[in-house]
Amino acid sequence: MAAQSGLSHPALVRGGVSVFPPVPLSAEAAPFTPMEPSGWGPGSQSEAEKLFSNCAIKLRALRADSVQLKEELNLLFDQLLSENYNRTFEPAVNIRPEVRTLALDLYCLVPLTQEHLVIKLCQVVHHLLNQLKVIMYEHTLDVLVNYTAGALKVCSTWTHTDVLLALSTVVYGNGPQCHQHLSDLLGEEGFLLQYSSPSQSNMELRRVALTCMANICLRIPGQPPLDDQYRSVCFQAFLKTLQSTKPPDTDELFYCMVIQAALKGLQCCLSGGKWKFGGGEELGSVLAALKRLMFQGAPGVIVEWPAVLYPAPLPQYESLSAAKTAESPKSLEPPKDVAVKKRKSKGKGKKTKTEESRGDEREEGDAETVPALLKGRAEEKQPASFLYPSWKLNSSDSEFSDLEGNAQSKLRVNHGRVRQGALHCLLVVVKAVEKRTLYGYWSSFIPDSPIGGSPPLTLVTIILKDLSPKVRLCALQVLSAMLDSSRQFLAVAEDTASPRTSYTPFSFTLATAIRELHRTLSLALLAETSPQTLTQVIKCLAYLVANAPYHRLRPGLLTQLWKQIRPYVRHRDVNVRVSVLTLYGALVTTQAPLPEVQLLLQQPDHSSSMGVFTPQDSGLREEDSRRLWLLQLCVTLVTQPREDQSDSEGVGGGAALEPPPVRLEALQVLSHLVRGYFPLTQHYLCEIGQVSARCLGETDTSIQLHGAKLLEEFGSGIIQQYRAENNVPESSRVPISQVVQFWSEVLSGPLNRALQNEQHPTLQASACDTLSSILPQAFAQLPDKTQLMCITVLLGLTYIENYLVKTAAVRALGIYVLFPCLREDVMFVADTANTILAALDDRSTNVRAKAAWSLGNLTDTLIVNIVGVDFQEELSDMLLLKMLQAATRAAADKDRVKSNAVRALGNLLHFLRQSQMTRPAFQQPLEDAVRALVKTVQSEATMKVRWNACYALGNAFRNPALPLGKSAWSHEAFSALCHVVTSCKNFKVRIKSAAALAVPAHRGCYGDTERFTRVWCSLATALENSEDTNDFLEYRYSASLRHTLSQALLHLLSVSQSQDMLGLGTSLASEEGTGIREHLMKYLRAEEGGGEEAEKDIRGESLHPRERIGSVEQILIRIKGLKVEGEEERGKEMVSHFLEDLIKICEETWENTQTNREVTESKADHV
Repeated sequence: MAAQSGLSHPALVRGGVSVFPPVPLSAEAAPFTPMEPSGWGPGSQSEAEKLFSNCAIKLRALRADSVQLKEELNLLFDQLLSENYNRTFEPAVNIRPEVRTLALDLYCLVPLTQEHLVIKLCQVVHHLLNQLKVIMYEHTLDVLVNYTAGALKVCSTWTHTDVLLALSTVVYGNGPQCHQHLSDLLGEEGFLLQYSSPSQSNMELRRVALTCMANICLRIPGQPPLDDQYRSVCFQAFLKTLQSTKPPDTDELFYCMVIQAALKGLQCCLSGGKWKFGGGEELGSVLAALKRLMFQGAPGVIVEWPAVLYPAPLPQYESLSAAKTAESPKSLEPPKDVAVKKRKSKGKGKKTKTEESRGDEREEGDAETVPALLKGRAEEKQPASFLYPSWKLNSSDSEFSDLEGNAQSKLRVNHGRVRQGALHCLLVVVKAVEKRTLYGYWSSFIPDSPIGGSPPLTLVTIILKDLSPKVRLCALQVLSAMLDSSRQFLAVAEDTASPRTSYTPFSFTLATAIRELHRTLSLALLAETSPQTLTQVIKCLAYLVANAPYHRLRPGLLTQLWKQIRPYVRHRDVNVRVSVLTLYGALVTTQAPLPEVQLLLQQPDHSSSMGVFTPQDSGLREEDSRRLWLLQLCVTLVTQPREDQSDSEGVGGGAALEPPPVRLEALQVLSHLVRGYFPLTQHYLCEIGQVSARCLGETDTSIQLHGAKLLEEFGSGIIQQYRAENNVPESSRVPISQVVQFWSEVLSGPLNRALQNEQHPTLQASACDTLSSILPQAFAQLPDKTQLMCITVLLGLTYIENYLVKTAAVRALGIYVLFPCLREDVMFVADTANTILAALDDRSTNVRAKAAWSLGNLTDTLIVNIVGVDFQEELSDMLLLKMLQAATRAAADKDRVKSNAVRALGNLLHFLRQSQMTRPAFQQPLEDAVRALVKTVQSEATMKVRWNACYALGNAFRNPALPLGKSAWSHEAFSALCHVVTSCKNFKVRIKSAAALAVPAHRGCYGDTERFTRVWCSLATALENSEDTNDFLEYRYSASLRHTLSQALLHLLSVSQSQDMLGLGTSLASEEGTGIREHLMKYLRAEEGGGEEAEKDIRGESLHPRERIGSVEQILIRIKGLKVEGEEERGKEMVSHFLEDLIKICEETWENTQTNREVTESKADHV
């Protein structure tokens, strides 16, 4: 960059002479030679390397018995300290090994008795290791730590500051490797604990000791963490420092530096892991200390801080301390002359401060006039002194003298660093502590009410009033982290109803907190001038919008926010524009479709210049309601050149588009908009198709990916419209003709190129997902060559080695095989089956899982085609056998694969014909398949897998050709289902097992009397225990379970034969029969709904209570017609008597219900 602009880098010029000799520009000039890693040219060295090498040679030549050793060491140390090794573009890589070797040699030359040389040596070690970022090997590390630890024991105390400084550089990130020396440093009598103690009067020594402990705790990625024992010791030391007050005779600046070191150490202790430092008392102490330091040096903040914060649903308000007001330092007093200044122009003013503090001072000195809107709101809601951002106010220039002003500036900068460090620490704590634990402390950091006298000191106070943009940025990051993933906690919030006067419900308190966050962040949005901080304000609002339950809050919050962020879409800073689009994405994603957002989307373009728009203003004109401003904005950002380009953006040709981050975020907003509000976006079918086609035609892979994703979302929206269960009227759907035209244009455009782009597998996978989102009815009307192209491409992509492409292609084929126009095509089904079978043997679990899912879909297609004799005959028996064997193997795979493999097994066992099952080649695979299902039902797999296995067994039982009553494996199948229906903790698994037991249509399928009786007893026991659960989530399925069990018991009675009467009669005449009668009466009277998890009946039909009673009457008639002898006759009488009583009671109840209903209706007619 410097070479291009004609500037010289300071490292490249010495004494005004360029290190590059002038070269004439001609064809005969020598070609350019790239720079070697070791220097600026082939075989050259930088001056820093030369100086170091010369010093190293001289140092190695020294002898310990030399007379002038001390003087020579001093001179060479001074030379090494005088060089700045950071001035080059890259640290001198070649001298790093020499530094390690030299350090070992130096420690042999400098005895611990020469304290001045020890100090110089420690300074050299700190200087070299710190600037060159030297990686320490174990031997070198051990020698250096040994030497510095020995110096702490032998040398005088006045040398310990420099010794600890060198030690802190040596142990940086190497704490776990120093385990041999940790007891000397961090033990009960360890040097670091002594020097870091609050009783240590030397502030510089205390600061360096804390820095050393922080570097020991620092964890480098990939390295093991420090032992928990020593981490806890350091944690307690840091916490004690943060809790301690400033000693009476200590300079405030030095005290701030000590606190900064402790904050850095605490951050290193907590980074990269979960909270491991005790219970609520320790966490409350840390939070209390950090909250106090968040306001260190803030003007006018003089309060009594609690030592511990306790979790509470109500906020803890700090009380003002009158006693400490007089003792407060002058720096904490609010400015006497409050004046609003305009920001100074760049280039004016003398830079008299240090280089390190210059940036902070410039940031803290920025001030602008407050917008009129902010002033008005401040006067309405709160006293002006509170809502008026303090960082927009500066004291008068004549308030301090030059010396006093410089001291005050340094102190103000260090106070800002303390606040910044405390917020960084708090951010780490928020990430380390469990969300559920942290919710109890929300009231200490997030305001819940704008009403009252003195407002509470929270994160919002810093965001609105702190002088430093960096501190405000940190506070916003902490607030964003607290709001992130808080949806479950905030879901309780509600303020749609008026609160009770006797007490304030917690739901209303949370709702008030959400409203207060909206209000205060809106103020920060209006007042903020720093682009980085403004970006974080908008991101914080996005986190709030993504997690707040707006469907439970009074409308209006999103309307105000929508209007407020709209001007920032054209902000000059790219990051601000990206964050605004992120916020718009959150707005159209949260609880979509949200009525308030739906009205905002239909708001006319000119509404920003009108009054406040509320959700009640629904009288929009038809032409305006079809114009989506946000959609048009995103399309413009993606496709149109920028309106306000800078000079650099317009150089070199035509108008420049928006930067890639803005375009990508705009495409994401379009995808969210299509997914959440498809009825509004469907009118822009052509525009969205054109945008996607343009994106797919670009060279940027990220843009292409988002274009394909947008197409997929739009295709999925059309599919949802045409699903029968969604009940979308025909007039509200996208017409089929338009859908066909849309996909014809897409498939003839750049999507086809994306499918064949082997250089970008992720793009190929996304294009496959796009192909799978074609509406089946539209696919049938596409030209034959287009259909063939889609199928051929997908079949070919399943042989790509990349697992992402293979997974997406197999999934798309699993969707295509369900299309009505393809599922009867035997050739396509066979090709798809062979492709899926090959994918089931892939080494990638993702590919196998998706292949199992596609195999389940393919076997669903077989069940649909089971009525077609031609289809069954044309499908190869060998292919069916391969699918059966592959599904059996997949049932022993991981749960992700197994859940769909068992589904496929159930379908295949249902589909097989008698002629196939009698063939020897099928008999063993058939037995293995059933045993695989039985094993899965009895396994400890996830409940979804066991649920699918029970369903698969029931599906298999529907095949009348399956030899259930004769085969040995059928006994295992019924035993597994009987065990699960009585003992499984998951009620949904019990429901499916009970439904499976009720599937066999004939008595012979249940086997002998013993097996039939066992099935009956299992169902009766399950019905009796249908309410026994300690899990409330399972209890909600108990009614569905009883519904299914009652159906299953009645089904067994309907197929029972004479040999079963004794067992059935004994059961129904016992105490068990009393419980069965009660549950069957509830079922017949339809007192308990079956729910979505219950089976309607064994034929899948929903019966009226009268029809249910009629079915029981049919069972009674059939049982009475059975011919029985001996004890079976007595059992038959008991069963008949049970059914007669059941029918009689239900009939009487039914008649009474009808009579009461008629009386009620007649009274209503009379009235």
